Amino acid sequence: MIRKTRLFTPGPTPLLPAAQFAMAAADMHHRTAEFRALFQKVLAQLKVFVGTRNDVLLLASSGTGAMEAAVANLTSPGDKVLVLTAGKFGERWTGLAKAFNLQPEVFSAPYGETFDLAQVRAALKPEHKVIFIQATETSTAVRHDIQAIAGLRDQIAPDALLVVDGITGLGTTHFDVDGWGIDVIIGGSQKAVMMPPGLAYLSVSDRAWAAMETSKNPRYYFDLRKERKNAVKGESAYTPAVALVAGLGAALDYIAGQAGGDLEKGRIALIDNAQVNAEATRAGLIALGFALFAPTAPAAAATAVKVPEGMDSGAVVKALKAKFAAVIANGQGEMQGKLFRVAHLGFFDYLDTVALLGAMEHIAKDTLGLPVKWGQAVAAAQEVYANQQRR
Repeated sequence: MIRKTRLFTPGPTPLLPAAQFAMAAADMHHRTAEFRALFQKVLAQLKVFVGTRNDVLLLASSGTGAMEAAVANLTSPGDKVLVLTAGKFGERWTGLAKAFNLQPEVFSAPYGETFDLAQVRAALKPEHKVIFIQATETSTAVRHDIQAIAGLRDQIAPDALLVVDGITGLGTTHFDVDGWGIDVIIGGSQKAVMMPPGLAYLSVSDRAWAAMETSKNPRYYFDLRKERKNAVKGESAYTPAVALVAGLGAALDYIAGQAGGDLEKGRIALIDNAQVNAEATRAGLIALGFALFAPTAPAAAATAVKVPEGMDSGAVVKALKAKFAAVIANGQGEMQGKLFRVAHLGFFDYLDTVALLGAMEHIAKDTLGLPVKWGQAVAAAQEVYANQQRR
């Protein structure tokens, strides 16, 4: 049989065809009026997509580059910062803080869980200069309550900056960036905006800009003040990823087009789409006898699923790819072999979800030996979708 490769991974995600066409046609020099107009348009669109009136900058890097930029630009050696971590990407904040000679105080939640807010309240101190956190922890598919964390910051450490890794959160989770006082929120091109890896974007508050004037950590390529100064002119400080910028513009146009040209409504529709597909996927996999790894705080970006005791999640990943050319993600670090992850962010629709669950019925029966009745996972997903349509 013909097999069509389908990505169900939480980054890179499936590419939007319109973005691919735009990238292929992006034969322009970056110091021209043509590119300046494109760059300014994309920066304006990103403000709407993020949902902020703050400056939004675009960097030629992965999302981790923007994470490093946040640390380098906002802190000085010896600063006390609070890192809230519940997985591999939360741990990245700790590594970055140590690399820049900060004093990170780390509050950890177990893998698969989110934070106990009473314990966060106890961990947060007025002397913390910055709070670093994920919106969604991609390694475990957990969603954190950013609004509640922001509220605790306002009560206990109002001068602390709140820096959020929203790399898989943006486009899958509703945020009130300005209302909650998020000082920096970070996104990446290979996630909900349906692009290849290579671009990071981040919104920066007035409080964060002020902090940069007293920060003493070194920065050069990731000096956000340079990027802000150049962005006003429609340029980047250094050579931009021209084709990716063109593709991003096409992707944001597509998202707006899903809501009659209104990008804000398109963003909301994109988030709602991820949330419905995530709920349908969870229902289908539970119907097959799988257990969710993060049942109390599941993310809409991806779903993490435990395999039965004594089984290896890698067998599920390999079997799906071998039989159906469907690519899902294994667990990371200590979770490798214990769970697999299925993504819902970006260019996924309901029919993708149904197709994956139909394939998972075969894998559950033939590879794992689970008692499967054909259609049981698909039927559970259909019920979720039907209920959503009735709302």
